Amino acid sequence: MEAEKPWLGIVGAVWGSVTRPTAVILLFAAALLGLSWLQTTRDVSILSPAATATGVSGGLQAAGDAGSCSGFYRPQPARKVVMSVAEFGGVGDGKTSNTGAFRLAVEHLERFAGEGGAQLNVPRGEWLTGSFNLTSNFTLFLEEGAVILGSQDPKEWPIIEALPSYGRGRERPGGRHISLVHADGVSNVVITGQNGSIDGQGRMWWELWRNRTLDHTRGHLLELMNSDNVLISNVTFLNSPFWTIHPVYCSNVVIKDVTVLAPLDSPNTDGIDPDSSSHVCIEDCYIESGDDLVAVKSGWDHYGMAVGRPSSDIVIRRVSGTTPTCSGVGIGSEMSGGISNVLVEALHVWDSAAAVRLKTDRGRGGYIANVTITNVTMERVKIPIRFSRGANDHPDEAWDAAALPRVTGISISNVVGVDVRRPPLLEGVEGAGYDNICLSNVNLQGVAPTAAWRCEFVSGDASGVFPIPCPQLRNSSSRCIF
Repeated sequence: MEAEKPWLGIVGAVWGSVTRPTAVILLFAAALLGLSWLQTTRDVSILSPAATATGVSGGLQAAGDAGSCSGFYRPQPARKVVMSVAEFGGVGDGKTSNTGAFRLAVEHLERFAGEGGAQLNVPRGEWLTGSFNLTSNFTLFLEEGAVILGSQDPKEWPIIEALPSYGRGRERPGGRHISLVHADGVSNVVITGQNGSIDGQGRMWWELWRNRTLDHTRGHLLELMNSDNVLISNVTFLNSPFWTIHPVYCSNVVIKDVTVLAPLDSPNTDGIDPDSSSHVCIEDCYIESGDDLVAVKSGWDHYGMAVGRPSSDIVIRRVSGTTPTCSGVGIGSEMSGGISNVLVEALHVWDSAAAVRLKTDRGRGGYIANVTITNVTMERVKIPIRFSRGANDHPDEAWDAAALPRVTGISISNVVGVDVRRPPLLEGVEGAGYDNICLSNVNLQGVAPTAAWRCEFVSGDASGVFPIPCPQLRNSSSRCIF
C-alpha cells in the first residue's frame, strides 16, 4: 500500500474538497531534494537527564533504509477459532445496537486464548455499538464494507479512571470516557481486515466540546493500555471524538497501512498518539485530522514525572497528510516522562500549520533526546519547523514552575519545502537546555532569502540551510557532525 491512498469511495464525497498536492509540485520537490541530497551522519548518543540513550541510527533502522519497522510485532499462529459478530445476535443495519453482541462475542472467544486464540469477523454492514473491550490472543477482522459505528449515547461510553501519568482527564477533572474499542493488559492482538472502517461518529462529541458542556474528557476511537505485541493494519478510522489511536504504556506496537480521517476543523482529533510506549512502528499511513497527524507523548507535568514512563524507540515512516491547525509530527507537549530515540523518515505534509514541531513548557520537566527527522517534503506549510512553548496548560495547581524540560540531540536533515509561508520558529524555555540542534540540507522555497528565523534559548549548528538560519544555529562547538 502506498502512504498516499486513493480516496475511498465511501468517503470521497465528504473529503473531496481537500486540496491534494499537484504532480508539478511533487516533481519540483523531488528535484530540489535530489539537488540538495548529501550523505550526512549524526552523533546522537547524547547523555539525557535520565540515562545515556542509544543513538537512533544504532537502535532503529537508519535513515535511507528502504525496509520496514513492522518487525516490532511478533507474528502469531493462525487463530484456531473464527466466528462472526452476527452469530452473537449482531445486526448490521446501522440502527440496531450491537453493544451486547460485541461484548458477548469477546467474552465467549476469550476462553480460546490459551488454545491458539480466536478471531471475530465483522461482516459487510453498519454495526452500531457502544464501547467494547478486546482480549489477548485475539483478532478483530473487518471484512470489506464493514463499518463499526460509535453509539450516539454517551452512556455507552462509560467513565473510567484517569491515566496515572495525567492525573485527571485531559480536558476535564476526574475520570474520562472509555474509547470505543478498548484494551487493557492484553497481548498478541490484531486489528485488521479488508479495509473496513471504524467510525466514531464524533460530531456529537465535538459539539459538546465547542459548547463547553462536556462533563468528562472525550473518549478515543481506539485505546490500548498496558499491552504488548499489537498489530493494527488495513483499517480506516473515521471521526474520532478525541485522539484517534492511542497506545499508552504499551510495547511492540505496529500501526501500518492505516487511514485516519476527520474533518479538518474537528477539535483534538489527533491521528496516532504513542504515549509512554516503546518500540512503536507507524508506517505507510495517510492521515487528515483537526490536530497533529502523529504526536509522541509521555505524561503531563508532575503526574508524568512521577510515573516516569518514557516513550522510546519509535519509528514514524512514510506518513502523509494534512492538518490546517497543527503539525505533521509533533513531539509533546505532554512529554514529562521523557521521549528519546525517535526516527521520523519520509514525512510528507501539505496545507498544514507546521511540518514538525517540538512542544514543551515550563513545568513539564522530562526530556526530548536523540530525535532524527529526515527526508521531509512539504507544500504550503505555514511554519515548516517549530519549537513552541508557553501554552500554560497544566493539570492542576500542583505543577512545578521550576521543572524545566531538557531538549538535546535533535537532527533535522534533507528537507524540501515548496511555497512555505514563514521561516522556522525555534523557541526554547528560558533556563532549560536546548542544545545540539543540528540542521542540514534544508531548502525552504517561498520564504524570502532575507527572512529572519526566530530563535530563543536554543543552540546548535547548521549546514546547507536556506534561508540562512539564526546565529544560535551557527555554533561550531556543538556536537553536530556534517
